[in-house]
Amino acid sequence: MRYNIQGDPMPVVICELDPGESMITERGSMVWMSPNMKMETNAGGFGKAIGRMFSGEAIFQNRYTAVGGPGMIAFASSFPGNIRAIEIGPGRSVIAQKSAFLASTSGVELSVHFQKRFGAGFFGGEGFIMQRLSGSGIAFVEIDGSAVEYQLAPGQSMIVDTGNLALADETVSIDVQTVKGAKNVLFGGEGLFNTVVTGPGKITLQTMPLSTFVGMVASHIPSKG
Repeated sequence: MRYNIQGDPMPVVICELDPGESMITERGSMVWMSPNMKMETNAGGFGKAIGRMFSGEAIFQNRYTAVGGPGMIAFASSFPGNIRAIEIGPGRSVIAQKSAFLASTSGVELSVHFQKRFGAGFFGGEGFIMQRLSGSGIAFVEIDGSAVEYQLAPGQSMIVDTGNLALADETVSIDVQTVKGAKNVLFGGEGLFNTVVTGPGKITLQTMPLSTFVGMVASHIPSKG
């Protein structure tokens, strides 16, 4: 599979497939394809389907296969930002925000990931359940806004505002801390909690989480009555 990511700020990834190669995606991500791409919809087993549902994805997934020759298929982002290609393999699993998964080659597995620390789940900005991308292949993920990457050394930490953590290596520890000081909490505008990520591993931060964008839009909509 060969790919090319185009477009700004609403990117699309265009994938060129050899005969017999397949791509998997959630429903609604495909935007155009060659006529010889065969689509099959399945849940991939009850356990996997429930795990995808809890991690913010659709229960069913679509598999597109190039039949009778090379094929082409394109997947578009649902929000202004970036599409990143992630190499997944043995020892290289990635934890992602909910609904980050766009598409992947058929060897990538999408499953539910529970935070080890209970507090991180409820207050870390992306819920108790996140996505785990494992297996082997290339996964395409959506980043809200611009993407900034950091490589954290063992024991090195960074404090991240709620919702701005898009991706992290599975080796990265994710926790939360309370914003200190009553005035900071009440008037600082940053909420009650921040997410703390600790290395080793790479993290990818996003500059405009969808939740932040929705909040900004909602604050400018006049209330009825």
